[in-house]
Amino acid sequence: MSTAAEFGRMLRGVDLRVTAPRVAVLSAVHAHPHSDTDSILRRVREALGTVSHQAVYDVLRALTEAGLLRRIQPMGSVARYETRVGDNHHHVVCRSCGAIADVDCAVGEAPCLTASDDNGFVLDEAEVIYWGVCPDCSTLHSRKEMPRDR
Repeated sequence: MSTAAEFGRMLRGVDLRVTAPRVAVLSAVHAHPHSDTDSILRRVREALGTVSHQAVYDVLRALTEAGLLRRIQPMGSVARYETRVGDNHHHVVCRSCGAIADVDCAVGEAPCLTASDDNGFVLDEAEVIYWGVCPDCSTLHSRKEMPRDR
């Protein structure tokens, strides 16, 4: 588990000032990967008291631009944030409840997948989202389909 001191070192390492909102946002996202902005705001307010929505948006943007957070936005979902950066991992998303989990690279080195035609681009990253039904929703769905005992 990362501490406030570790988050402070991370911030200084990318030339950002260490502020309570930045540390609180890093802590919230580290503890709850794939959180949306409202969830992060709620956790930051629990830690710090009053903090504006705009302040959290600004911190999320700054931390993402600095490479300390990764922003993902699966189709049909709000933006989500995670602290697992720089390894080009992918995600699996539940079509039923929206749960998101990390999935390590599919094959090979970054960008993990070889494009059939790179159209002259120099590729350095691939973003893959696998869609399906999580174990909880799959179990729930199976129970609903089972005939009832009479």
